[in-house]
Amino acid sequence: MAKSYYDVLGVSKTASDEEIKSAYRKLAKKYHPDLNPGDKAVADLFKEVNEAYEVLGDPQKRAAYDKPSSGGGGADFGGGAGGAGSFFDDFVNMFNGQAREGGGSNGGDISMNVTLTFEEAAFGVAKDISVNRFEPCSSCRGTGAKGGTQYVKCNNCGGTGKVRFAQETPFGRVVSMKACNVCGGTGRIIKEACPSCGGRGLLRKNTSLRITFPAGIEPNQIMTVPGEGERSRNGAKAGNLVLMVNVMPHKFFKRKGLDLAVEVATTFTQALLGDKIYVPTLKGAKVAFPLPEGTQSGTTFKLKGHGIENAKKGVTGDLLVTIDIELPKNLTKEQKNKIKELHESFKPDQYDKAREFFKK
Repeated sequence: MAKSYYDVLGVSKTASDEEIKSAYRKLAKKYHPDLNPGDKAVADLFKEVNEAYEVLGDPQKRAAYDKPSSGGGGADFGGGAGGAGSFFDDFVNMFNGQAREGGGSNGGDISMNVTLTFEEAAFGVAKDISVNRFEPCSSCRGTGAKGGTQYVKCNNCGGTGKVRFAQETPFGRVVSMKACNVCGGTGRIIKEACPSCGGRGLLRKNTSLRITFPAGIEPNQIMTVPGEGERSRNGAKAGNLVLMVNVMPHKFFKRKGLDLAVEVATTFTQALLGDKIYVPTLKGAKVAFPLPEGTQSGTTFKLKGHGIENAKKGVTGDLLVTIDIELPKNLTKEQKNKIKELHESFKPDQYDKAREFFKK
């Protein structure tokens, strides 16, 4: 029995959106092809994880998947977690004149690393990226035959590309359809191969794609672009483009989900007496902030709504401002005397932490 999408991600059916998202990121990183080069089994697991998240990561698709069907299972999203289908798929497709063709004719997925600046990830961006993939040969129009016409009808399937086959099932002998093994499902036998592609019908080339990265995309997030992977012959389904997003660090800001964290240096007199300081934001403008009198170094203040916006969820993070108090250097003799005089005027109960420390 094929695993459910919940089993693939290792979560329960009652898992929250955040739990599903977290499980997906962990597994996608674990099984990413770039980290496991040449391991087909891991590559298949990577595809399973992406397919599961495409459904469970979308509230509407998840609701449809969870809804019981007349057969007692969830809605059909491609024949199981691995896309491999099942006997039941063959049994149903028999009545539609369709057959599952083993998955070999479809285009493969392409995995790439993409690097965004901190601002691009925060605000969203549309970027042109170059993808090296198979494309239909223009010389033969993807047929693999010289001039696009040097082929004859396949005698084995009569040009249909499909042949009947019998299968013994619990319901009796069932006759279904599958791709012709002589012509590979094309319905044609090439007489003279295309000199440009050698009869493959495909050529590898660099293709420029305009990809939109949503605002708030996170470091190490896996983004799948359906249908932009490897092309295949005969109109078979194209693979997906799987992007692992790297985000460059910022000089001042750090991310905590949708919140932004920044350290702001202030003088010790500003911290002692209080002052209006100006805090930088990621958008470039500065926000005036009243620093309270007696602020301690390391104190963090929250400025609501000045973080990263997630338009899809309709929420915006906050700006977390941590105060870093700087002491003056190269004091003159006069300044030292004044500070010493000021120090002697302070009472022990004006220092909370020092008083508690010496008590212990």
